[in-house]
Amino acid sequence: MSDELTRTGAPSPELRASHADRDRVVDVLRVAAGDGRLTAEELDERLEAALTARTMGELAVLTVDLPTTLDGGAVGGSAVEAKEVVRIEQKGASARRDGAWAVPRRMEVHSEWGEVTLDFTEALITYDSLRIDLDMRGGALRIVTRPGVVVDTDSLVTHYAQVKARRVAESDTPVVLRVEVAGELSFGQVVVRPPRRLFGR
Repeated sequence: MSDELTRTGAPSPELRASHADRDRVVDVLRVAAGDGRLTAEELDERLEAALTARTMGELAVLTVDLPTTLDGGAVGGSAVEAKEVVRIEQKGASARRDGAWAVPRRMEVHSEWGEVTLDFTEALITYDSLRIDLDMRGGALRIVTRPGVVVDTDSLVTHYAQVKARRVAESDTPVVLRVEVAGELSFGQVVVRPPRRLFGR
């Protein structure tokens, strides 16, 4: 190959960075901040440097002390792209998104007498907002948050239903994802809570 690749297959530090390269580093920085690895001030400084970086070497410096995998591949590699829209449709069943799932920009959830669980504890966040268009009759939508993930249910219309959101103590963690739940819920519930702590922690 040419000088653009090193022996390990990584881009040469002198290689000019593309918009996609900068965006991938921004994603890593935002995820790291959400995990508590960066303070708000550090995040702001590194985001500014990432957006103005000209070479791959300048980008690499910004994540050298951070986990740089979004899907098992290194930044600058072929990362899994989060979809614009994900649709969940079910009747009398359950659906779950957890682990390292890629959060889309929008979700359409149609469910009758079933449960839908969205666990953001280890989710790969590439957008700064997620809109959930909910059409649910019976059952429950359960949302498990993490520091940096906030949920807004003010646009949700409920009929003989309830919304239970556990109050989380204020923290210095910057917001990396805003989740807006809209649509209609009848004879069911929406539960928003942080992840459960393991015994002894």
